Amino acid sequence: MLGFSAGGHAAGLAALAPGATGEARVDLVVLAYPVVSMRTPTHGGSRAALIGPDAPDHLRAATSLDALVTRDSPPTFVWHTADDETVPVEHAYLMGAALAEAGVPHALHVYASGRHGLGLAEGAGPAAAWTRDCAEWLDDQLGGPSRAG
Repeated sequence: MLGFSAGGHAAGLAALAPGATGEARVDLVVLAYPVVSMRTPTHGGSRAALIGPDAPDHLRAATSLDALVTRDSPPTFVWHTADDETVPVEHAYLMGAALAEAGVPHALHVYASGRHGLGLAEGAGPAAAWTRDCAEWLDDQLGGPSRAG
C-alpha cells in the first residue's frame, strides 16, 4: 500500500487500524512525507479536516499512526524531507520510532531538502533517490531477485 502526505495517513490507517483491512492483510506499506500524528500540534489542518479541531484525546490517539503500530504491523518504508514546510519531518520520526519500538521491519529515509508534494521527485536533488531506495527495500522485503526464479 502506498500513500503520500494525507494519503500516507489514509494508507497507514488502512494498514494499521484494528479491523481496518478486514480479512485482507496489507503486506508492505510505503509512506511518503506522511501525516502521522493527530496528537501533535503540527499539521493541524489535517487533524481538523479528519476528526475536527476539538477532537478528544482518545480519537486523536485512535487516528495517530504511531499509536497504532504493533509487532504485527506490516513492514514499512517511510521517507520525508528535513525542510518540508507543510508536514513537518517530526511525523516521519514519530513513525520510525514507533516501528523500531515494536520491532517492525522498516526503513526511514530523511533527505536534506525538498518541498512538500514531490511525488516521484525526479530532478529534485537528493530526494530523487527515494524511488531507488524504496525499490531496493521492497526487493529486500520480497526476497530479492531469487524470488522471481
